[in-house]
Amino acid sequence: MKKKYFVLIYFLIMLTISCSHRERSDLIIFNAHVCTLDDKAPFAESFAVINGKIAASGSNKEILKKFTSDQMIDAKEKYIFPGFIDGHCHFYGYGIDVLTMTNLRGTGSFQEILDILKKHHQNSTGGWIRGRGWDQNVWTVKQFPDKTGLDSVFPNIPVLITRVDGHAALANSEALKRAGIIPDTRVNDGTVEILNGQLTGILTDNAIDLVTKVIPETNRQTEIDALKTAQNDCFKYGLTMVADAGLSNRVINLIDSLQQAGIVKMRIDAMMEPSDENVAQFMDKGVYKTERLRVGSVKLYADGALGSRGAVLLEPYSDQPDSHGLMIESPAYYKTMCEKAYAANYQVNTHAIGDSGVRCMLHVYADILMGPNDRRWRIEHAQVVKKEDFKLFGQYHIIPSIQATHATSDMYWAEDRLGKDRIKGAYAYHDLLAQNGWLVNGTDFPVENINPLFTFYAAVTRKDLKGYPPGGFQPENALTREEALKSMTIWAAKGSFMENETGSIIEGKCADFVILDKDIMTIPEAEIPSVRVIKTFVNGELVFDEGWEK
Repeated sequence: MKKKYFVLIYFLIMLTISCSHRERSDLIIFNAHVCTLDDKAPFAESFAVINGKIAASGSNKEILKKFTSDQMIDAKEKYIFPGFIDGHCHFYGYGIDVLTMTNLRGTGSFQEILDILKKHHQNSTGGWIRGRGWDQNVWTVKQFPDKTGLDSVFPNIPVLITRVDGHAALANSEALKRAGIIPDTRVNDGTVEILNGQLTGILTDNAIDLVTKVIPETNRQTEIDALKTAQNDCFKYGLTMVADAGLSNRVINLIDSLQQAGIVKMRIDAMMEPSDENVAQFMDKGVYKTERLRVGSVKLYADGALGSRGAVLLEPYSDQPDSHGLMIESPAYYKTMCEKAYAANYQVNTHAIGDSGVRCMLHVYADILMGPNDRRWRIEHAQVVKKEDFKLFGQYHIIPSIQATHATSDMYWAEDRLGKDRIKGAYAYHDLLAQNGWLVNGTDFPVENINPLFTFYAAVTRKDLKGYPPGGFQPENALTREEALKSMTIWAAKGSFMENETGSIIEGKCADFVILDKDIMTIPEAEIPSVRVIKTFVNGELVFDEGWEK
């Protein structure tokens, strides 16, 4: 008995001595399959976190020998990846939509929309009725609706429902009246649709602003709740950083204050709207950077969307020969804004979907960048590119910012818009990747689903969630799994000049990571969309936890 007691005391003494030689950390993850995205050591079993940063990674034996912690997490042989990064989304807008708009995504007809809006109105407290997500391209009758149905159901209540891409909307007569829109109304870089001398209620691009500016502003508490809602949903799907594409001065300052207060923990690259307030507060003073916020880019718009025929094309639309789409601003405007950004060392990130819009911005960029550079100016979407223009991305180091799910959402009707020849230069992600050896990937949520695993799946398979088409849509432009993963982690971080802070599990970087129940790099492709996020960490802090067993 005495001998056993002596052995126990000896063991405890030796353990104490051993622990005294180990470095104390805030968190140790062990017994995991870790994809680090470190070229020197791409895989690990364990890592330690100190002050929100990766302290070291390696085998279980190496890390447990070197570090000790009060917080030890046995990963149970699950799969750990760097936190996913959405390289182009509308984080704040998503939250506002969830809180203030009726979800019209997936509706199969305009009558279904009317039924949903009537039900919504029964539960509403009055004021404007708003919705978003309809897409006439998936209806049996693939035409824009008109305001007749809305007027019959809501003759005295203003209604504005926005198409899924945000570049077209339908307003009822009451909404048009409050906005002062009449058949003679004209708007630069937008359309007020007229049929037989009457308003149809369809508005595109800048014309939508005529209505939205008369809608009462969202109050501050709703804006705070919107940011918290967006954050919670992002963490649920393993997103630890987002690039929010186009934010007002008010919202950027709100995000900054909420991050400083510890309420918003999401890492955010805020692309600023080119407003006078943003230019004065941010661009004129250089890049603004805190631990979790970067303001160092300006978001411009070259054109509209392909689905609403607002994307500007070099040749007419195949299914509407009298239309080329429209440019949002003049070439002189883009030149002036780009020169200001260049002088302030700001990125320029321009929405350009049609081949004419892409070409215009490539040439505006080229005239200022002059040649190879590390400015990382971006073309957001780059959906349709003329064959001879691809090389300009590489020649001037212009970065394509793609959204892989746009290809699989648009593939059902895109050829109708573009024709058999032009479609080959559309959604050409592999060809775009080849220009610089890297690109940025995102979802454009709420235009597409927020789940980054759907992005990964679409990039790799070029199929929808039902596995259509069997061989993939233009499969020659699929990305490999490694390319897809990098495009939504380390390359997306690089697209925001944050690759030294996040995007991989490497010593000294922020401990942003996600634990998945399956290995997305090896499982059958059909299983990828159903992979479960178990835990999400930002700066080593657990921000989402579904538990090991669902």
